[in-house]
Amino acid sequence: MLSYSSTRPSSGPHCEHRKCVLAGHLLPLVAVLQKAFVMTHYIPRSPFHLKSLRFVATSSSLRCTRPAVSRYTIRLMSSSSQQYEHILVSRPEPSVVLVTLNRPKALNALCSPLFKELNQALKEADRDDTVGAMVLTGSAKAFAAGADIKEMRDKEFADVYKNNFLADWGDIRHLRKPLIAAVSGYALGGGCELALMCDIILASPTAKFGQPEINLGVIPGGGGSQRLIHAIGKSRTMELVLSGRMFTAQEASDWGMVSRVVGDGEGEVVTEAVKIANEIASKSQVAVQAGKEVVNAGKCPLFSVICLRKANRDIKPMR
Repeated sequence: MLSYSSTRPSSGPHCEHRKCVLAGHLLPLVAVLQKAFVMTHYIPRSPFHLKSLRFVATSSSLRCTRPAVSRYTIRLMSSSSQQYEHILVSRPEPSVVLVTLNRPKALNALCSPLFKELNQALKEADRDDTVGAMVLTGSAKAFAAGADIKEMRDKEFADVYKNNFLADWGDIRHLRKPLIAAVSGYALGGGCELALMCDIILASPTAKFGQPEINLGVIPGGGGSQRLIHAIGKSRTMELVLSGRMFTAQEASDWGMVSRVVGDGEGEVVTEAVKIANEIASKSQVAVQAGKEVVNAGKCPLFSVICLRKANRDIKPMR
């Protein structure tokens, strides 16, 4: 996914590559961008000739570029159906990326190819300067019903250990930008763990969470037991992990795991998640990322959090 936005980047070693001219006819510009998008990612600070386009960006045209860019914003987004098999990627708002798990026949069971695609899409959005926040959702029936049992059933312990089977499951925690989970239907096992990896969880009344791995003779393998302790406390976590009992969206909200229960269906919870993501994206992104880091560091000893806050003390308020 590649976006061309009105945001001016700060000065740096890549200033010489700022060759995106939005004045003039757009069709020739798109052709050039497709051939050399890296060289055309930024809006220039000064007028220059772009001979290949036979355009001259005058100072007056550059002055009107910034306010008019919303009308001329160019987005070259890869088609989800062509690029990905197991997820859909869309842009419901200019600064928000929505990723939808798309294995309906398997209730969005989390296989390795799905996780690789998910990590790729989220990392691309995380690197995109025009994206301020991301939303992750599934379907009305299932956010994700767990890890793909068919993929795991023939694996021996040695295979899992040697190939680091769960390596892809840890990438989400390294995202700098906020990720909001919009949960409807089942979020069980790995699906519950995936929701817990997100920074904010919204749930529809139909959402059902749980760590039922005990029923298969195993334990949560994606960090669910540890994350649940931080979200709902040791006693409740112990009960749920050892019994495999599912719990409702309202219970999750009452316990503090879910930010809130929204509406009465899948569409409303996704709409609300996008709304919150768009609001977050309107804030200072430096402050948002620092805020996320400090809140997540709340799981660490207090002294570490104080040191982290001191490291971020030079952040300037957005004017």
